[in-house]
Amino acid sequence: MVLRLLKSFYSDRDGATAVEYGLLLALISLGLLAGLETFTDGLAKTFGAITNSVDSAGTK
Repeated sequence: MVLRLLKSFYSDRDGATAVEYGLLLALISLGLLAGLETFTDGLAKTFGAITNSVDSAGTK
């Protein structure tokens, strides 16, 4: 009885698929976070340049 239960757990592949999807989701999330950080830094620099341009134009 116990041996048959262990064999059924060993042959069941549904859990492996769920783990694979979880790993893929984790990798995609890390990639998105890294890309978002780069985008945020670039956007902050762009707004900083615009702010400096507007400030210097206003003081002339």
